[in-house]
Amino acid sequence: MGARLPVFPLGTVLFPGLVLPLHIFEARYLDLMRHLRGLPEGTPREFGVVAIRSGGSAAVATRPDPESRPDQESRAAQESRPEQPELTDRRPDGSPVTLHDVGCTAELRQVTELPDGRLDVVTVGRRRFRIAGVEEGPTPYLTAEVEWLPEPVGQEQLADLLAPRVLAVFRRYLTLVRDDPEEISEQMPDDPTVLSHLVAATAALTLTDRQRLLATPDTAGRLRAELGLLNREAALLRQVRAVPVPLAELAVPASPN
Repeated sequence: MGARLPVFPLGTVLFPGLVLPLHIFEARYLDLMRHLRGLPEGTPREFGVVAIRSGGSAAVATRPDPESRPDQESRAAQESRPEQPELTDRRPDGSPVTLHDVGCTAELRQVTELPDGRLDVVTVGRRRFRIAGVEEGPTPYLTAEVEWLPEPVGQEQLADLLAPRVLAVFRRYLTLVRDDPEEISEQMPDDPTVLSHLVAATAALTLTDRQRLLATPDTAGRLRAELGLLNREAALLRQVRAVPVPLAELAVPASPN
């Protein structure tokens, strides 16, 4: 069953269970936050986060951080999907941006008002959706007709078999990217779906990789894809660390930004 949802284009991919802090300063998204805060008690304060495909990023600062308790989609599957109409939005200067069609809702959890009117908010990813269509309505922010993407049934046994393999590879990957061994011993989720979202959100993947994982229909497919991605990233990290390049040759001037 579809629904109409406010949409927030961002230069990042949000997953269920991922904490997403935002610093909001663009007028239309300040209006969106006021709208959400004004909803009746008990009404879900959710908006849709959709990654920008091209055309720049929205006027917002993001600082994603994974929530502690929380096969890449095949080319054939992508090609067999009916072609989606181009989803677009416009930046304040009028330049267009195109959006991916699969996103995740963000539930508003905490709002801090700043003296200059800007907001620091904390949100948590909740449920995946696919955009069926967007239109400019009476609100200054974008809204879209969306179709919910619940976790399909029937692949639970395969997901249960894949989860320990992904967890083992993920721990090995963490030994390459973290200096503190004690961090690697932190408790990992037992639930395969939660694990698949945690890996997708925290591994150093490209936006394209993350978007494909978000759009993967089921947990088993996501875990299968993550096995390949984690092995790829680990191999790259080992190669980089094995190259005998003096540290001085890697130094670059500090950016003023």
